[in-house]
Amino acid sequence: MDPVIRIRGLEKIYTLGGETVAALAGIDLDVAPGEYLAIMGSSGSGKSTLLNLLGCLDRPTRGSYHLGGDDVSKLDDDTLSRVRGKRLGFIFQSYNLIPQLTVLENIAVPLYYQGNETPETLQRCKELAAMVGLSGRFDHRPKQLSGGQQQRVAIARALVNEPLTILADEPTGNLDSATEEDVLAMMDNLHAEGRAIVMVTHDEHVAARADRVIHMKDGQIQRTTYKTPV
Repeated sequence: MDPVIRIRGLEKIYTLGGETVAALAGIDLDVAPGEYLAIMGSSGSGKSTLLNLLGCLDRPTRGSYHLGGDDVSKLDDDTLSRVRGKRLGFIFQSYNLIPQLTVLENIAVPLYYQGNETPETLQRCKELAAMVGLSGRFDHRPKQLSGGQQQRVAIARALVNEPLTILADEPTGNLDSATEEDVLAMMDNLHAEGRAIVMVTHDEHVAARADRVIHMKDGQIQRTTYKTPV
């Protein structure tokens, strides 16, 4: 099967105070359908820059990025926004929920931006909320939820558009150890269902859940490790 993500020669160069900084220095990477990939590296290694480019939140300086078979590296802003909304789901460390909205409304946000709110999609939001264990909290707002519950809302929101790939940025970074295990178990279940997941993490325990781990340094992939079969 063709990869859901394929990047070739990806570079990202910033000019800061007259100095040129290569945040990414020519990366090649494929992510297969249903693969669980973790990205690790110290601060400044390029892992967050890579995730931003994969999420179509930034543009590469050079190189190509194919998402679902289409080169998205040169799309205009409006088209890129539509592609991002339809093909990618995001899970953030800080949840990024809208405080004024209820659980169901937060889950439905990607549908709103895609102009795809219908009675059928509202039912899907309810089903996703129930799937992540929030069936009794449809009308609650983020401040009425624990950190783990807020991250569950974020996971449901990431799934509402049935994306090709889920991108997760330190998804358990703000959680206690017990809640972290609950959220990671949910990620495992999504992977078992065939979802492709790309996750940035600094925690080797978290990365160990992935099929493959790429270790970054100085804007390049330094090495790759694979999950040991049980």
